[in-house]
Amino acid sequence: MNVHDYQDLSSYDYCLPEEKIAQEPLEVRSSSKLLVALDGQLKRCRVSDLPELLEPGDLVVVNDSKVFSARLKLRRTSGGNAEVLLLEQISGGVYSALIRPSRRIATGEWLFHGSTAILRIARSAKDCADGELPLVELSDESVISDFGEVPLPPYIKRSITDPSRYQTIYAHNYGSAAAPTAGLHLDEEVFRGFRSRSIEVVAVELMVGVDTFKPIASPRIDEHKMHSERYKVSVETWEKIKDAKRVVAIGTTVVRTLEAVATTSQLEGRTDLYITPGYEFKVVDVLMTNFHTPKSSLLVLIASFYGPKWRELYDYALDSDFRFLSFGDAMLIERNGSIEW
Repeated sequence: MNVHDYQDLSSYDYCLPEEKIAQEPLEVRSSSKLLVALDGQLKRCRVSDLPELLEPGDLVVVNDSKVFSARLKLRRTSGGNAEVLLLEQISGGVYSALIRPSRRIATGEWLFHGSTAILRIARSAKDCADGELPLVELSDESVISDFGEVPLPPYIKRSITDPSRYQTIYAHNYGSAAAPTAGLHLDEEVFRGFRSRSIEVVAVELMVGVDTFKPIASPRIDEHKMHSERYKVSVETWEKIKDAKRVVAIGTTVVRTLEAVATTSQLEGRTDLYITPGYEFKVVDVLMTNFHTPKSSLLVLIASFYGPKWRELYDYALDSDFRFLSFGDAMLIERNGSIEW
């Protein structure tokens, strides 16, 4: 990649064969492969090795947001099928949402589960202005617990028997429409390793929203617009982050949260921070993350953090039978402080 083409979306494309996309989690979370690119060396490890790969005094930061049962499979008055993915609670029973079929469902229409009307379209996709999301209003908050399903990403074609496998073991506050997937690899064995190595773990919160599902559609990455997401970092946690020898982020959602705080000096609020090449990282030194979809804002973030050689890591992973995307394997990379685009 050179200075002339890093804004071109095609620079963040790669061939991802369908058979490389993990369709289910491994039985043991930390048994996933971990591609390690630290100190100029490339190693193939397991997530269970993570405590030994880090150093005493490192501060590990996780996102403890929890996925709620946000997918509703419903029926229209006409008898046709509809699907609603709840994204964020706006007020009371009103949520922003993604709706299918998006252009045929009108504002005011009711959707049914069986013979029961459970949801009204408060603002349809065709009535949304630029940057707005459709809105739905639930007949009752119990709709989510009674009829909702865990919203697995669309590229996962199989259902999972244990919905907890699409939650981190430390998930705390409901509100995310998708899991912070890097954290799915961490289990009690890894946390015991952290404690034995004097590596502290702290939690922040970012409610994962629509951009997890939204690909970059424009030919240039600087034309892409991120939707905002809610985040929160406690005063105590931020003080530890500022004093840390090295900050190790578990996942891109943690990166966006910490860099948003550093950029705005606000410990709580909403962020639409879009990290692209040339961004000067202020907090995160090391990142553990999954392998992301082509042409996504997540992959653009990885390229911004690691540099143009991200492609070498992906090529190695593809050639070495690593598993990709949400239930796939992971990599551990350090920030490249001398990236030239």
